[in-house]
Amino acid sequence: MSAGTPRRVVNPWLVALTVTIATFMEVLDTSIANVALPHIAGSLGASQDDANWVLTGYLVANAMIIPLSSWLSTAMGRKRYYMTCVALFTVTSALCGLATSLPMLILWRVVQGLAGGGLQPVSQAILLDTFPASRRAAGMAVYGVAALTAPVLGPTLGGWITDNYSWRWIFYINIPAGLLALGLNALLVADPEYLRAERARLHLRGLRVDYVGIGLFALGLGCLEVVLDKGQEWDWFGSHAIITMTILTVAGLGLGVAWELRHPEPFIDLRLLGERNFRMSCSIIFLVYAVLFGSILLLPLMMQSLMRYDATNAGLVLSPAGLFSMIAMVFSAALMKKGVDARWLIAFGGAITAYGSYIMVGLNLQAGPHQLMLPRVVQMAGAGLVFAPLTAAAVMYLPATANNRASALFNMLRNEGSSIGIGISTAVLQRRLQHHTFRLTEGLQPLDPTVSDALASTGRFFTSVTGDPERGRLMGLRALEAVRDQQAYAQAFLDCFWVFTILSLATIPLAFLMKRSVVEGDVPLGH
Repeated sequence: MSAGTPRRVVNPWLVALTVTIATFMEVLDTSIANVALPHIAGSLGASQDDANWVLTGYLVANAMIIPLSSWLSTAMGRKRYYMTCVALFTVTSALCGLATSLPMLILWRVVQGLAGGGLQPVSQAILLDTFPASRRAAGMAVYGVAALTAPVLGPTLGGWITDNYSWRWIFYINIPAGLLALGLNALLVADPEYLRAERARLHLRGLRVDYVGIGLFALGLGCLEVVLDKGQEWDWFGSHAIITMTILTVAGLGLGVAWELRHPEPFIDLRLLGERNFRMSCSIIFLVYAVLFGSILLLPLMMQSLMRYDATNAGLVLSPAGLFSMIAMVFSAALMKKGVDARWLIAFGGAITAYGSYIMVGLNLQAGPHQLMLPRVVQMAGAGLVFAPLTAAAVMYLPATANNRASALFNMLRNEGSSIGIGISTAVLQRRLQHHTFRLTEGLQPLDPTVSDALASTGRFFTSVTGDPERGRLMGLRALEAVRDQQAYAQAFLDCFWVFTILSLATIPLAFLMKRSVVEGDVPLGH
């Protein structure tokens, strides 16, 4: 389309639906493979540790490409880049399903992560340009439905597909969705005038690729992802590999930030963080996604390891939270359209998220499905209140021409928040498990009347079963140790939920550090 050709008017809600299909598909793939890993390992003759690279490879590739997506969408044209990502994601999904060995599967998952990493920031940038300021929160609510509910549905869907069909179908289901997204994008999505002009200027003066900045951020973010994903498994700083990766992370990101701030045409525009609303919004989305993804990891794990839920039923208990998140997003978008300051909505949503995390602190091993469902519903409803106004307020004081660059940076920090939330969860869980095991062991003194009575009663029970007093006494001791381990594990989970509560509360003061964020008509009142 030439610069002088008028753009065809397309209903923005159709565009929102179009880009949400691909976004949902990509976010779903960050969590759908988790529950299928034992099946993948067994099918391909690999160990569980080796199979974990199916997840790690995807996340590392995702983290490396997100900051580059803004430059690529400008250089290639946003629509062309977006459709390339969708097509490549669809093809590699098919290749993942057809993989006959673990190295082949990991290879295609890495390529799939590179393709998928471009979908989220570009989807968000398309929506920011499609909806006027007064309706932007409503448009972002549609995007938020995909971004928040897909990780919740992923383990449930993955468990159900794996149990009833084959792990290969968790990849094959992307194919029809990808083909539909490609067709709708070809018909409905177009690049805005400012982006076409920017692309023309870029090509006129020649493509100056920021190889140094790209290389430094790819190194830093890739190594950071490995540290977060493998740190607990490799004993953190007791491992030479983790120490090396940490040094490379600090060097890559530190030098990358310094380089990008001085580069005349950086591939990722860190100067946007100089605008207060955008800076605070990036900080809040980082914290919110750390809480959400940490909870997504821990709640199903707690239910399966301590409460004897299978993967499908654990997912079914937690899935209704996605519906309440959707309702909250629509509600917050409607309030913002009526002139409610986004800061109040963000702060209120942060408080509700914190309250949901706090309810989790009070869980015990006798909790029923409804008691487990409630805190997750509250937590996700709070996150839903935050998402739409936060995304709209983030770009409220930035020029429209910065939407592409802002979306890439915003999504990079959101992605890192998710990874750090998972890393914090696994680290705190294991450290607190050791702490509580030690403390509970201190209380198991043989001379304590309660302990000696418990040992005697369990010993008599197992003696009656086995007919061997010595064996019965040993089995009784092991039964007490099992109870101790179970209680220590449960206490460690609750400590993690305390951390999530504190992180959620931290979003409230950050919201009030933002500038007044109200829209009226198509123009923010703060402008």
